[in-house]
Amino acid sequence: MAVHAQELEDLLRAAFPDAEIAVDGADGRHMSAMVVDESFRGKNRVQQQRAVYAALKGKMDGSDGELHALALTTRAPD
Repeated sequence: MAVHAQELEDLLRAAFPDAEIAVDGADGRHMSAMVVDESFRGKNRVQQQRAVYAALKGKMDGSDGELHALALTTRAPD
């Protein structure tokens, strides 16, 4: 089952309600997302990306995950 961009954005928005979020990708298996959120301030990139993956609630887990690849950009606001 594929993940639609809006579904991915909704999951991210639930975890990061005040974030700037942009999701792109039409095939539902290979997508990109940018998340800019204050909660990332002081965290390294790995910590930021782990927080985003946790928000995806298993959509990328294992070889049978609904989402195969996610090009992810994370940062704190300027």
